[in-house]
Amino acid sequence: MKQFTILLLTIGLYSSQLFAQKTYQSTWGSIDSRPVPAWFEDAKFGIFIHWGLYSVPAWATTTGSVYEKYAEWYWARLAEGERPMQSFMDFHKNTFGDKFQYRDFVSGFKAEMFNPDLWATILKNAGAKYVVLTSKHHEGFALWPSAHSSNWNSVDVGPHRDLCGDLTKSVKEKGLHMGFYYSLYEWFNPLYKSDIDKYVDNHMIPQMKDLVTRYQPDVVWTDGEWEHESDKWKSTQFLSWLYNESAVKNTVVVNDRWGKETRGKHGGIFTTEYDLVHDGDAGGQKFARPWEECRGIGSSFGYNRNENLENYETSEALVHILINKVARGGNLLLNIGPTADGLIPVIMQQRLADMGAWLKVNGEAIYGTRKWDNAPTVKPESTVYFTKKGTDLYVIVTKWQDKPIMVEGIGNAKSVSMLGFKGKVKYSVSGGKLTINPPAISPATNPCNYAWVYKVNIR
Repeated sequence: MKQFTILLLTIGLYSSQLFAQKTYQSTWGSIDSRPVPAWFEDAKFGIFIHWGLYSVPAWATTTGSVYEKYAEWYWARLAEGERPMQSFMDFHKNTFGDKFQYRDFVSGFKAEMFNPDLWATILKNAGAKYVVLTSKHHEGFALWPSAHSSNWNSVDVGPHRDLCGDLTKSVKEKGLHMGFYYSLYEWFNPLYKSDIDKYVDNHMIPQMKDLVTRYQPDVVWTDGEWEHESDKWKSTQFLSWLYNESAVKNTVVVNDRWGKETRGKHGGIFTTEYDLVHDGDAGGQKFARPWEECRGIGSSFGYNRNENLENYETSEALVHILINKVARGGNLLLNIGPTADGLIPVIMQQRLADMGAWLKVNGEAIYGTRKWDNAPTVKPESTVYFTKKGTDLYVIVTKWQDKPIMVEGIGNAKSVSMLGFKGKVKYSVSGGKLTINPPAISPATNPCNYAWVYKVNIR
């Protein structure tokens, strides 16, 4: 055991040296050669948080395309916005009046009920391993005292609190990884509209470096990249600084949203959104790099008061989404939208608590696992999924069945058990096929809800 521990420490030291020794150039060839830090693929489950001035009106339509349901796009949907929608304009006029400007919502964004320690506890109990907070969305309002925000930030106005700093402290104290979403562009920033080069040099990059230097995040999750090529954003210049000079150069994870041409091609992890890559279906895609699906519990990222129960996924559906992504080799970044006063809506807390209860029993089939190479292709109708860790194969069943479960490609099995179940599980192996006979389970012996995991030792 002592020798094994020394070996692990040696491997870890060697891995750190690999990161530290290489200098990354400002080219995609060099940037793409950096491996994604291993902690990310082990984590599997993270929580996205969209919180800003849009949390005050907290409204979006619940019909239409995926993107039309986003409450955080409220300002862009008004008459002066870049993508106006009549339903948003009508709601705004009828609720707030013709003269009420979007910037006036800052008076309602007070976060007076915000308790970062409580948030961190809720997220940890949900089974999440990392958190990504919107430090600044497309509206340009910063949740930290950014010197480049022209007083348009949560310390100078609104809550008068460093929301990024407060949550970072609490999340890290709970042992979770902390990261930030950052929008490259801003809808109504005069400098962005008049001179993109000055905006990038004098506003965007200094702001991003300040965010990294202040809080040392484990994730830098950019967005809004679609307006320009990555050269215009100077993305590789920033990433070379991040990978070579920043305090998080060895541990930070970035995504693929660095220019209109980069998603699914360059950067760090690849990202999907409500199972889309832009407007394309990502459900059946295979990804060349570690990847992550982001989506809300409902149809919006920002809190939407217009959503009702039927607009929210059930706890069972969310557990199944997590299983689907992990079995396909990905992570799930599940979004919550807090209210303007700083509360996580109770229905979202309930969903997270249910996911945490399932993961408490079955987490070993999720955390630290990888996709099983012999697994059949995941389809919309699939109810049996597979993950693998070392010599253990996990067979995850999302719909209980009493009939035997057949697993092809297993020549030997040392043992089969069900996570959380104390009874025995009968099985047999013949002709390269494992047959698992589901045990009889009663309400008193059922280990969990929503999905059940068979652990197969194939050593």
